[in-house]
Amino acid sequence: MSATLELTEALIACRSVTPADGGCQDLIASRLQAIGFHTESVVSGPENFQVTNLWAIKKGTAGDQGVVLMFAGHTDVVPTGPLEKWTSDPFTPTIRDGMLYGRGAADMKTSLAGFVVATEEFILTHPNHKGTIAFLITSDEEGPANDGTVIMCERLQKQGQRVDYCVIGEPTSVDQLGDMIKNGRRGSLSGKLRIKGIQAHIAYPHLGKNPIHLSAPAIQSLVETEWDQGNQYFQPTSFQISNIHAGTGANNIIPGELALDFNFRFSTESKPEELRSRLENILSTAGLDFTIDWTLGGSPFITGDGALAGALRKAIQSEVHIDTELSTTGGTSDGRFIAKICKEVVEFGPLNATSHKIDECVIVDDVVPLKNIFRNTLEQLVA
Repeated sequence: MSATLELTEALIACRSVTPADGGCQDLIASRLQAIGFHTESVVSGPENFQVTNLWAIKKGTAGDQGVVLMFAGHTDVVPTGPLEKWTSDPFTPTIRDGMLYGRGAADMKTSLAGFVVATEEFILTHPNHKGTIAFLITSDEEGPANDGTVIMCERLQKQGQRVDYCVIGEPTSVDQLGDMIKNGRRGSLSGKLRIKGIQAHIAYPHLGKNPIHLSAPAIQSLVETEWDQGNQYFQPTSFQISNIHAGTGANNIIPGELALDFNFRFSTESKPEELRSRLENILSTAGLDFTIDWTLGGSPFITGDGALAGALRKAIQSEVHIDTELSTTGGTSDGRFIAKICKEVVEFGPLNATSHKIDECVIVDDVVPLKNIFRNTLEQLVA
């Protein structure tokens, strides 16, 4: 069994449902300490939701003048769902038909193992490496993400710690290992809209004011609005309604309020304050009496096809012999926090097809090539 597969299985066996770490970071820290890393554990959050964060760093011979490459990721996993629907225990790593099964196999314990073993091999062959290698690992990515990467990035910024390149081990491959790298993510802006009406008996509509009827033209306008046209990196900004609720449950009452949840996934062509203003203007023009509670989940970020993306693409070509697509599709990630302290941030990992699903798995034959890609990237940028 390869060292990477062995470590992946050990990490999967740790029961680390968010925000629990389940011992993953102690395992990673001990491996890194053995090859000269300084490690620090930072616990944050309320007592009922404590988050564990690991910071590890090993400076190269160039000291502060050398480049800093950081591997980032998370040890927490989503809940298993109904255990009876799993073919095998989700925290007992199991190989069947060339696949490694277990919660976190794809998202993202295989990448974490690849980071560690790639670094071990790199340092063994390059003991006098010039650049600095760092790790930032959290147990609060699948949860609210209030006490994980975001506070660690703020901490690093206050300490004056520079980060030049960051590889996040999210599962990004689609059909085969290496076919897609995420070099950015769209922003996420959510809103809880409440449109006021006047409740009344449905037989006397002149005494009421139906917010469902009143809001319908405005909703249609919001759906048909072109918010931007996107750009070479991003799809156009999208507006989606996720929930509408009105009424008391009785069929003879005009509701007094309509509640609507919506979300923008927005590109760098739009700013959140512009989206807010345009949406509120549409509602005001329609004459609606409304309030909105806004939540900015994250701003968009983009890394061009620079040194980091170039090195990773070259490593993928060398290992699996395919050309890689740069993409910004998908949801948000901790890259939105890291991009504030690091100019070049990319995400790369195994196939994403089973992430968060029952019987989550990775292809066993992808485990070592993934590690090799991470090692090759280190050799290009840090040696």
